Amino acid sequence: MIETAGPFWPGCALLLGTLVVVRTLILDPPSAGLDELLERRRRSGLDRLDEVWEGVLHMVPASSFAHARIAQQLAVLLDGPARAAGLVPAMGEFNLGDAEHDFRVPDGGVHRPGAAGVWLSTAALVVEIVSPRDETWDKLPFYAAHQVDELLIVDPQKRTVEWLALERGEYRPVERSRLITLGPAELAERIDWPPTETG
Repeated sequence: MIETAGPFWPGCALLLGTLVVVRTLILDPPSAGLDELLERRRRSGLDRLDEVWEGVLHMVPASSFAHARIAQQLAVLLDGPARAAGLVPAMGEFNLGDAEHDFRVPDGGVHRPGAAGVWLSTAALVVEIVSPRDETWDKLPFYAAHQVDELLIVDPQKRTVEWLALERGEYRPVERSRLITLGPAELAERIDWPPTETG
């Protein structure tokens, strides 16, 4: 079973002359052309952001330039505070989960010393940069189950920074990280926000 989430075939539909993004569930066996689509995505590297949610493939579209600009700035802004706290910053996608049947791909993270390998079962801090119509907020229960201490959610369109900390199995907003000397308001002020994108 494959579920897609993204503005490309098979995740689009034409309804009343308007292109609408919809979820598409493809039941086994795969429909004609699906194997070719998956192989084309693999060859071109477009699948590096794809995730598997409890055995269901979520195809994630490539990030925008605004997303890349924010990621670069976060790499610089989080580096010093993370290192000062004895943590390891790693701005770049990684596989958070235990195996290929259930994992998420955050935009970056801050890790405890010793983190290594293809599959990371947890992180001290996960960074998610919101893209239009993405599933960032739907990932919170997964991150909580994997004991990720904090989440940093940055939305370039809204120009907002939300910092969440895990408390009794749920994420709650905090005004300051408990891991590093930084908070959402201060971080938002330091970001050189790119122009908002349409479409």
